[in-house]
Amino acid sequence: MKLIFYISIIFFLITDVIFAQDLQSVQLSAKKGLQISYVLTAQKDILKLANSLPLFSFQSNNQILFSEEADIKKINDRHFMLEWSKEIHAEIEIVKHSGPGALLYLTIRNAGQDTIVVNNVVPFGQKEGHIYITGSGPWSLARTKLFRPGKGPLGVILPDNAWEMGYASYPVDEDRTLAAIARRKEIKQGKKRRYDTHLYPGGEVTYHIYIDRFHGAWQNGLKMMFQERYLYDLDTFDNSMFEREDLKWIRHKYTMALQFGWDHEFYDARDGGYRVTEYLDMGKRLFGGWDVFGLWPTWPTLGIDQRNQWDLYKDLPGGLGQIKQISGKMQNEGTKFFIAYNPWDKSTRQVDPYRGMADLIRNTNANGVILDTRGSSSYELQKAADDVKAGVVMYSEGMAVPKDMPGIVSGRVHDAIFLPPPLNLNKLIKPDFAIFRVCQLSQGRLHREFAISFFNGYGIEMNIFAPGRPDWMEEEYLYWGKLVKILRENSDAFLNQNWTPLVSTLKDSIWVNKWPVQNKTLYTVYSLLAEGFNGPLFEASFNPDSHYVSLYHHEEIQPDTINGQTYVNAKTNSFDNSWLGTRREGNVDCIAQFPNLLQAALENDSIFFGASGGEKILLWPGEPSYQNKAAGFSTRKNRVKLNDLFDCYQGKYVVQLMGDDELLDERVIYIKPGSPQLISRVIRTKAISEKPGGMVKVNGGEYIFKVRKKESFIPYPDYSAGKEVKVKSFYMDKYPITNGQFQQFQEATGYLPEDSARFLKHWQNGMYPLGMAEHPVVYISIEDARAYADWAGKRLPTEIEWQYAAQGNDGRLWPWGNEFDSTRCNVGFNKLTRVDLHSDGRSPFGVMDMVGNIWQLTNDIFDNGSHYFIIIRGGSYYHPTSSWWYVQGGPQPLNKSQMLLRVSPGFERNATVGFRCVKDIK
Repeated sequence: MKLIFYISIIFFLITDVIFAQDLQSVQLSAKKGLQISYVLTAQKDILKLANSLPLFSFQSNNQILFSEEADIKKINDRHFMLEWSKEIHAEIEIVKHSGPGALLYLTIRNAGQDTIVVNNVVPFGQKEGHIYITGSGPWSLARTKLFRPGKGPLGVILPDNAWEMGYASYPVDEDRTLAAIARRKEIKQGKKRRYDTHLYPGGEVTYHIYIDRFHGAWQNGLKMMFQERYLYDLDTFDNSMFEREDLKWIRHKYTMALQFGWDHEFYDARDGGYRVTEYLDMGKRLFGGWDVFGLWPTWPTLGIDQRNQWDLYKDLPGGLGQIKQISGKMQNEGTKFFIAYNPWDKSTRQVDPYRGMADLIRNTNANGVILDTRGSSSYELQKAADDVKAGVVMYSEGMAVPKDMPGIVSGRVHDAIFLPPPLNLNKLIKPDFAIFRVCQLSQGRLHREFAISFFNGYGIEMNIFAPGRPDWMEEEYLYWGKLVKILRENSDAFLNQNWTPLVSTLKDSIWVNKWPVQNKTLYTVYSLLAEGFNGPLFEASFNPDSHYVSLYHHEEIQPDTINGQTYVNAKTNSFDNSWLGTRREGNVDCIAQFPNLLQAALENDSIFFGASGGEKILLWPGEPSYQNKAAGFSTRKNRVKLNDLFDCYQGKYVVQLMGDDELLDERVIYIKPGSPQLISRVIRTKAISEKPGGMVKVNGGEYIFKVRKKESFIPYPDYSAGKEVKVKSFYMDKYPITNGQFQQFQEATGYLPEDSARFLKHWQNGMYPLGMAEHPVVYISIEDARAYADWAGKRLPTEIEWQYAAQGNDGRLWPWGNEFDSTRCNVGFNKLTRVDLHSDGRSPFGVMDMVGNIWQLTNDIFDNGSHYFIIIRGGSYYHPTSSWWYVQGGPQPLNKSQMLLRVSPGFERNATVGFRCVKDIK
């Protein structure tokens, strides 16, 4: 018969800003095995759990056993025995300790005659309905998974000394949640495996179970146990190494190469030359360069003779003097130089290892040391380096476990884990610990490894010791270049201790990590959806003073509202379904929430931009990359004519605000390929105050410039919605320029165009036809018209100026009003007429002959990426009617625009095209 009793587990409280504790004890019930049923707060409030839960579960010989299923025997108030069968027994002992939370010793015994396997000890039990972590699935080097209600399990990486660790959290109420970890501590008469313990008859394994409580989101429980408790490996964390200014540089590095001294790409034995320059240039071209280069000329050649590891560096071609030159060249180009230390080298020529390492650092001016076979450093190692120079970083072959982290600031995710799980919880322990994922070209594609490293906010180490440079190498390096650019430009966010793993998403198999920093928040996205994804994904805050941008796709994002909540859209590319389970699976996105620091707008062929804050603005034609080139500007208000800088490029323009090499804001402007962009400039004339002869004054004012939308194979600029403009006053020629006026210009200047094809074709022997002095000059190009305007101290009107002068500000369709009147313009003559023939056709400002006689050139030239064209206005006397494919002739209303396609001056000279000029007013 089971005993019925209650035991209280007292929590020793500490003050904590993030996870302020108010939990005093939990109470266990043995009505049904051993369960947690009540929580007692510091205010003596008893909070009953919605559902009782077991204290723990574990797995033995593939069977999950729960504490609530055991028979219980009470030894005393702090000591209890549990029994599931004759073979499997356990005991729980409540232990007084000085640290935070409650501590229990769980000892599982083999009381049978055969060996049993024990694994997967999980506080609160391995049950659906709450968060827990344990080993799962078929055996692999990294088989631990995180289980969340309603979601599929997700693989996670734990510290190297905590593979077998169990974790769980369980909500007490809406704000308070229990969290616990189970750590394997001692084995008697058994064998320790990475995830399992094999207990021989009479054997036992002891776990320490730590229980505490936290506030808020479930991820805060992980942060408490990993980031504040250091998995109870440490009572306190000595942060002095991480506070050293000279060592902080490594945390901002994301690309590392480890290369043999005999690698062709380092030294080519055939031609006897170092190839370091070419190797560095390759890195710059593909991914912005190597941040760190490690030279390794020792293993596997150590032991052939008595030379030690330090001797092998000296015996490289050119000796240490040459290596020091190479180190200096690398550092001048922004690449840190590392040497290697093989602590197992004890049988070759004897040299004190600390002195040997220090001498090599001195003679190569190295910036770091790779600690072969070690997951930790030592005081002696670091001091030996510090005595030579400041800033020498120790880099461990394995990832330092929490108890070793105070002594080393960088390490790696070893490639022994061939397909690492998507989430690395080591990053949660000490976010400013510099992590590099080891990748080898010899092991196959790198896409997945790059994507997961990026998802977790750390770099990669390209270990290229194994031979082989596959043909896909450059493709993968380019992919990494896209990701590492984001890492480098947002490094402060990826080092922030307040990052949150696995924010809630609307879709499973696509995961999001949140990286907040003072003035922005980043979200890294990793997806295993082979079909890709595009839609609302995760909830985020709405702030009118901020905006969202995908830094992977470089697209601005408009959040969606679902059930009153703001959701951010994400997009991940699809991939071949057969790549699932391989190193080609998965794709990423990265979304940033920026404050509205940067303003950018497109107007005609120009981008206007400026910023409040920051140091410089970068303007990219296309996506930012190490293969592209940006133009740099100050943060003041800028106007950039795109054609002057980027030669007819149409598509995406990315505007970025930078400060201290960090990305502060980004805006994206898109010019649809084929859309016309105004590229002509208005060169103002010398401003005058008195009206010149033959011109009329056009008084400026507020104006809605509106042109009827015209469907065309070659698109027109779209002003159909109307554009508010402010027109300055100017003078305009009362009439179009005539043959007589143009002849005066020629006689005064001797003007003859370089391309004279069809120039003044209707003239004979340099003279216009008899009686046509007052007819508009035609068969001229825009170059001819501008030459005349320069001579006359004038310029061509813009389209807006031309329409405003013809229309006034009341939107009329014809210079005289809204109704067409054939007596007021050239209609039906089928030839040119005198410019002063229709005096009743004047505009509101008194400008004459605006429609029907000739098409009139404006200053506006457009480029659509494929063609240049000039805007001409007004229509002409010529009106072909046999097909609607013709350019529509005859008088044209004032809301009608027409393009004149540019080929050459000779091609553009027409019998129907002339011009008039304007002059600026003081």
